[in-house]
Amino acid sequence: MADDKKIIIDEDWKSQVEAEREQAAQAKAEPAAPAANEDSFEATDPPMPPASFEMLLTTLATEALMALGQVPHPVTGKVEVKRNQAKFLIDTVDVLRQKTAGNLSNTEQQVIDSLLHQMRLVFVQTADVPAKP
Repeated sequence: MADDKKIIIDEDWKSQVEAEREQAAQAKAEPAAPAANEDSFEATDPPMPPASFEMLLTTLATEALMALGQVPHPVTGKVEVKRNQAKFLIDTVDVLRQKTAGNLSNTEQQVIDSLLHQMRLVFVQTADVPAKP
């Protein structure tokens, strides 16, 4: 019987399987610990969108609108008017417009011009709104 195949049994795989079974049994017996407080981490450090020129402009415009009392603060939920802060943010976007002149795509130029126009309109329209302490 030259065709008889010799079966070789490797004892290492048996010990490895046994070790894996023991680890699985221990994992079932022990309650799973939360992985570094994932929920609280996500709440304090949420994922951010990709950085872009439009995102920078939108962020500054949103902060300006919050300072003009048009948008509630995302954390406190309070609406506060801070005209000096709004003016600073509008002026900052205008500085960006001036410094990037000739280097923007048509879309970027339209975004910055539109945002500046909208923010300036709201600034003028809210001139009579008293600042709340």
